[in-house]
Amino acid sequence: MDSLNALANGFAIALTWQNLFLALIGCLLGTLIGALPGLGPSNGVAILIPVVFSLGLAATPALILLTSVYYGAMYGGRISSILLNIPGDEPALMTTLDGYPMARAGQAGEALAISGISSFVGAFFATWGLVFLAPQLVDLALLFGPAEYFAMFTLAFATLGGVTSANQAKAAFAAAIGLALAFVGVDGQTGVPRFSFGNVHFYDGIDFLIAIVGMFALSEVLVFIEERGNPNSTSTQPVTSIGRAIPPWSMIKLTSGSMTRGTILGFIAGVLPGAGASLGSFLAYTVEKKVVGKKGNFGQGDPRGVAAPEAGNNAAAGGALVPMLALGVPGSGTTAVLLAMLLSLNITPGPLLFTNNPDVVWGLIAALFIANVMLLLLNVPMVGLFARVLRIPPYYLMPAVAMISFIGIYALTNSTFDLMMMICFGVFGWLMRKLNIPMVPVILGILLGELMEKNLRRALTISDGDLSILYGSPLAVTFLGMAVAGFVLPIFIAKLVTPKRAVVETHNDGTSD
Repeated sequence: MDSLNALANGFAIALTWQNLFLALIGCLLGTLIGALPGLGPSNGVAILIPVVFSLGLAATPALILLTSVYYGAMYGGRISSILLNIPGDEPALMTTLDGYPMARAGQAGEALAISGISSFVGAFFATWGLVFLAPQLVDLALLFGPAEYFAMFTLAFATLGGVTSANQAKAAFAAAIGLALAFVGVDGQTGVPRFSFGNVHFYDGIDFLIAIVGMFALSEVLVFIEERGNPNSTSTQPVTSIGRAIPPWSMIKLTSGSMTRGTILGFIAGVLPGAGASLGSFLAYTVEKKVVGKKGNFGQGDPRGVAAPEAGNNAAAGGALVPMLALGVPGSGTTAVLLAMLLSLNITPGPLLFTNNPDVVWGLIAALFIANVMLLLLNVPMVGLFARVLRIPPYYLMPAVAMISFIGIYALTNSTFDLMMMICFGVFGWLMRKLNIPMVPVILGILLGELMEKNLRRALTISDGDLSILYGSPLAVTFLGMAVAGFVLPIFIAKLVTPKRAVVETHNDGTSD
């Protein structure tokens, strides 16, 4: 009851005209920022911090504006993922696997609507989790040490084959490339440059935003140039129809379980410091694919493959606020920016935040509920407007995609070297598409590889080099066992299923292949 009374007081703060206006502006700006490939919520929030200081906003209004941008960007990341096969940010990566095939099949409106509803469900219930379950989930997060994190990341990479490709070897090869690229840069422990080849531009490592934009946006442009480069060619494919903007009740009912499971997994991943929305989206998609099994057509336009990761990444966005507010430990890159904002306003997050600054924390939580409703009301009715992007002829759209990619990356890094790197990643992504090698493991390797290495080295430092620490806890053993099973079992299952299918085909047709 104390939490409900505090939340009621928070609504009294959030429902002022100024805070409602800031929440609305934040939702609109966040959606636009999330839709732009490569920007993402952390960059969007960081860009707006100087604006907040220039406006002279107090702590509560400033946080309401920035967290509304945060939630709005998580919503907006799905737009370019579904319509252009270009993730707006890294958590939206998994949405491309089924969202883009749905758009190509004439279900762009339905995919956008399902993703909007899933985003609302994930974020809404994650905010309730922030209200009621923060103390218990923080205790659970404290059970994770470096060894457990390393085992969890091992599980993530071991199961990539089941998510992104039917070929385990190709997925493992792509993940190895991603991990290798993650090691480029100055070693954080020794200060020694690694794989920099004497080039100072590599000292900061490979920026995953450059890799994402290059491998997805520019490779899409190169594929278009190769296949449909002539605007006067009659072989140019017709524009995919938008389809209905509101999904049928049967589709909502079909995806309801996916939203529920994605919300739970995403929230747990968000609460774990350092895991964030990327892991929440990945776990939600992985588990959903395992749960549905052969009944689904994941990777070919299954709406459950859109609902699960969207619910997962938005729930993770809410869950990431738990360790930031309760412990002062950022759960994601965006919450790290928000943490810096709080500290600059002389507000220290942690166990005493709820006691010393209840108006700030409960006003913020109430504003999250309001922002979720605003985003649902803004996004679902505007599905038709977003889906009309598909009506733009591709020979106009692709140059615009390339232009946005170059402008976006240059605005972020102000480096021509990074533009050249983006082009290299674009060519690399095009080659991977030609060889039918999944690109998602490469991106996840770059994204999670540094965290995986840090936790491995921390664990070995704690144990003075004793490898037994990596399997010294029940959680670590469970994750490692699941990793081995997740990598090996699909190989044996594929070998067992193929002969059975051949026997069935022979029995039905009277002939064999």
